[in-house]
Formats: sequence, C-alpha cells, structure tokens
Amino acid sequence: MSGAKTNENEPLMQVRDVVRHFIGPRTSFFGPRKVAHAINGVSFDLYAGETLGLVGESGCGKSTIGRLILNLIEPTSGSVNFLGQDITKVNKQEWRNLRREMQLVFQNPLGALNPRLTIGSQIREPLDIHNLGDAQGRDNKVLEMLEAVRLPPHLLERYPHQLSGGQQQRVVIARALIISPKLVVCDESVSALDVSVQAQVVNLLADLQKKLGLTYLFITHDLSVVRHISTRIAVMYLGRIVELADSETLLENPMHPYTRALISAVPVPDPRARASRAAIKGEPPNPFNPPLGCAFHARCPHADDKCNTQLPDFRTIGEKHMVACHHAEALVGNQKPNSG
Repeated sequence: MSGAKTNENEPLMQVRDVVRHFIGPRTSFFGPRKVAHAINGVSFDLYAGETLGLVGESGCGKSTIGRLILNLIEPTSGSVNFLGQDITKVNKQEWRNLRREMQLVFQNPLGALNPRLTIGSQIREPLDIHNLGDAQGRDNKVLEMLEAVRLPPHLLERYPHQLSGGQQQRVVIARALIISPKLVVCDESVSALDVSVQAQVVNLLADLQKKLGLTYLFITHDLSVVRHISTRIAVMYLGRIVELADSETLLENPMHPYTRALISAVPVPDPRARASRAAIKGEPPNPFNPPLGCAFHARCPHADDKCNTQLPDFRTIGEKHMVACHHAEALVGNQKPNSG
C-alpha cells in the first residue's frame, strides 16, 4: 500500500543544510574533546500528504534528523522551516502553537507509555495539556480515536502492561493523532513488533493518512517495510542523504552503490537469488573521524581516486531523482539488485 501523492505546492517543511555535531570525550586529560559529525549538511522538502521514508544503517543519523525537525535538539547550523516559520528561532508561545502540529510515534511503545496511567488517560492527555474542548468533548474524542486505531472501548480502563505490543503501539498512535497534527514522525515505529503485527500497523498508518490527510516522516532501517508506505525514499549514510527519489524509481533503478547494496540485503525466499546479492564490505566510518571525499568510498566497489578526495555533489539525475555519487551515470542500466 503506497502513501498519498506528493503535493506540488509549497512544502509543508523545508530542511536546509542542517548540520549537527555532538561533543564527545577528551582525547587526553588536557586534550581537546572529540566531535561526532552526526549530520553533515542535510537538505530535503516534505510535502503535505506524503510519506517520506528515511532509511539507512544504524548510526547513520536517521533518528537525529527526526529529533531535529521536531525541535527536540537544536542544529549546529542550518534551518528547519515548518508552516512558514524557522522552528529553531521561534519564541516559546510560537513554538507551543507549532508543537501541536507535529507529533512523534516512538519505537518502543511500552517505554513510551506511563505504566501508572490507564490507556484512556494517556490518549486524553494531549487534549488536557493543550486545553482543547470540554470534558465531554474530550471523552468523545478519545472514543473516536480508539475506534480509528481499531481498539475496543473496554481497553480504556486497562494499563499498558495488560496490552499486547501491537495494541500498545496503536495506543501511542491514537495519542499522537488526537490533537490532529499535520506532521507525524514515525521513528522505527514498527521495528519492535512481530512481522505480522508490523503489517497491520503499517496498513493502519496508511489508512489514517488517507482519512486524516497526514504527512509522515517514516524512519526505519527496513526497506521491506518502507516500500509499502512511502511516497518517496531518502537513503542516508554517515550523516548525509546519498539518494532521494520516489519509491518506485529508487527501488527499481537505484543509482548509488550503497542503495543497491541495501536493496540486495532485503531477505528473499528464493535461494538462487541469495548468491547474487551485492554485499557491503567493511564497517561504516567513524563519525568522530569522517573520511575525506565520499564517505562510502572505502566500501564501494566502484571507488577511484576522485571518490577518495572529492565529496560528491547531491545532484539531480533524471526526473526528480537525486544522488550523491561521482559514478551514478555509469551505474544506470547495470543489472538491478534482486529485491524480492
């Protein structure tokens, strides 16, 4: 099931040249502190009604991007423009108004819920915090959201530990959507669930998107999940987006070697297909000491001296297909990786 079509009007959110560094430990007692280059100049647009899938290995910066666009952490440099305002520069009252328009669905639903509060109290909590509606109206809204996420009303008086993992995640989704946000960030929101439950929750998110006109940033490491819900897919590697295109184009004609390897790593039931996979050799570079040139060059079978010394531009090739690779044109038309 694919996400809604991209709106060609003004983007809902514009992320421009965002950089985020984290200060690490000192190299010695009086030495300088190490600096982790978590995000290294990320730019993208997010359009109303679409789902942008953000994929990559653990540690590539996906969750950091999610926290940045929700203003949970500040960028070292760059801007995040949401509904016409740079959220890194708004005052407290402006931010309080904007905060209602963006919500987060966490990876671990049980950890996101208060074990001492009933399910009904926790779904209602955002309405209480933002003082929306009267008491009866809030109770009706809770019942409406519970029905929307396909949970029975008798669960309202239960506690989180009395629910299954899938039910807990539906409660987290209901709580996030009850104040009608425009943007929802789903940070690995199905990775802790069983495969069968993952499919149910992904289908639920897609249905709610169509019904409520939601916009998703769907963060995951699993291409087999993101392909079913995303309008577009952005691939991250060591703090940069290395490829961005609509889902069908990216999965059928990947231009970056890292994207091709990720697609090849998706499990397939055919044993004959496994032998032809493009494995990624080596380990990701150290973010405290990022390499010169292309960050993927040490693991790339197509790397040359240019890749070792020059950072590739993030450029458009074809129709709305962006890639950061010196040899992207040479890879076009090569045999596609088997994605099952």
